[in-house]
Amino acid sequence: MVAATAAILLWMGRPPICTCGTVKMWVGAVQGPDNSQHLADWYTFSHIIHGFLFYALGWAFLRRNPPGDRLLAAVSIEAGWELLENSQWIIDRYRQATMALGYNGDSVLNSVADIGWMTLGWAVARRLPVWATIVLALAFELLALLMVRDNLTLNVLMLVAPVDAVRVWQAG
Repeated sequence: MVAATAAILLWMGRPPICTCGTVKMWVGAVQGPDNSQHLADWYTFSHIIHGFLFYALGWAFLRRNPPGDRLLAAVSIEAGWELLENSQWIIDRYRQATMALGYNGDSVLNSVADIGWMTLGWAVARRLPVWATIVLALAFELLALLMVRDNLTLNVLMLVAPVDAVRVWQAG
């Protein structure tokens, strides 16, 4: 499924790696050209939280299915999001409604890594007590909020129902 997602992203015209020609483990600059192009960035925390949420959804709705089936469902949702996130419609929406004015979409490497980070989040949620997973998700949200003025909650809010005051605050 991940290989199929990568193939579709390539077909969609996404670059395999950063057009800078390098592969980095971490990129901390949100407003730079390397964001969403390498293995990890500030939005990696959001993908880990996706794993927490998808584990909870799988437990709630697919409880009778084996964990492998629930993981497959989670990977399917995350892969679908990576395809949608890199569609011109969502890229334009990010540019229009969020602080990501220069966003051009993800590299294939970043999208595949994001699926991997979600899988890590799913595996962590499977092993940790619920309270610990919630605390970890809140810590990730607060860390990203403090460091880059963005996180999963604000990202969803600004995509669905943009708030001018939030956009101004995020811009600094």
